[in-house]
Amino acid sequence: MSDDPTPTEPAGPPADVADAHGVVVLPDADATRAFGRALAGVLRAGDLVILTGDLGAGKTTLTQGIGAGLGVRGQVASPTFIVAREHPSLVGGPALVHVDAYRLGSLDEVDALDLDSSLEESVTVVEWGSGLVEALAGDRLEIVLERPRGDATEVVPGGAADDEDAPEAGARRVTVRGVGARWADLDVAALTR
Repeated sequence: MSDDPTPTEPAGPPADVADAHGVVVLPDADATRAFGRALAGVLRAGDLVILTGDLGAGKTTLTQGIGAGLGVRGQVASPTFIVAREHPSLVGGPALVHVDAYRLGSLDEVDALDLDSSLEESVTVVEWGSGLVEALAGDRLEIVLERPRGDATEVVPGGAADDEDAPEAGARRVTVRGVGARWADLDVAALTR
């Protein structure tokens, strides 16, 4: 028994559960799209990305960046009313399957989308998917976007107040958590350089 009164830190999760994580602050929608483009550079067919955040937090904006980085066809817009939209690659890479699970209430409704049939050959991004789609892939990225309302100084020291109703305005705090061995070496900070 040690005489050292300093408590020991608990061991972190095993690499096959969650190892890569990080937080970045993105000053505006353009930076959010740029982060998405950089993220696309590490994504490959079979990857699942789950986006969580309030309305206006930047989930679709981030997905637009991912789509641009993957070089896919079509305008990436929120698929709220059609639930899922596939954007084929224009450059020979994986397609982007963009899903909005906001209106889905059960695992049965997710299963009806048959996402697992396209998962192997596409990058699948699911907005509002937390608690619904994790079973689709043992390795996945879970990304939480937060956009504080009102004074931006809550996120960016020295920041000025922004118009909380303007979708392009305001900083986003983005927390990335890689689940599984696929993401064990992800350097989230490098995606903003």
